[in-house]
Amino acid sequence: MDIAFVAGFGPIGTDPDATFNFWSQTIGIPFDEVAPDYYHASDLPGTKAFALWPLSQAAQATFGTDQWPEDRPVPQAWIELEVSSPEAVADAVEELRSKGQEILIEAHEEPWGQTTARLMSPEGMLVGISYLPSFHADEDEQDTE
Repeated sequence: MDIAFVAGFGPIGTDPDATFNFWSQTIGIPFDEVAPDYYHASDLPGTKAFALWPLSQAAQATFGTDQWPEDRPVPQAWIELEVSSPEAVADAVEELRSKGQEILIEAHEEPWGQTTARLMSPEGMLVGISYLPSFHADEDEQDTE
């Protein structure tokens, strides 16, 4: 698997208001609310995205339910590792599976055009392998020149 860069990182919280208040008010990071209780800091230097993800939304995106499964460790953070193409996401899933990793959600395209798959790290971090076309716009422009 060839990781292009860390696409994003952030905490996963059970209390969206407390999470937002800590990171926004206490730490001072400016956020945009891009979906109800999902806050995104796209202009934070050093990352493509730093976002606050409510546990209910992480559960919905991974398991299709608002409740995190009781038989799984509850993640406190997420990280997305960007690869070079949607096909590379599917290839990464197969590579990870061949190394004994349980894939929580197979490679699929989200409504906003991102291809992603998810698994859990040994520490309990929700790990996404992803490809978001807008993160590669500069590369696409160079390919057409």
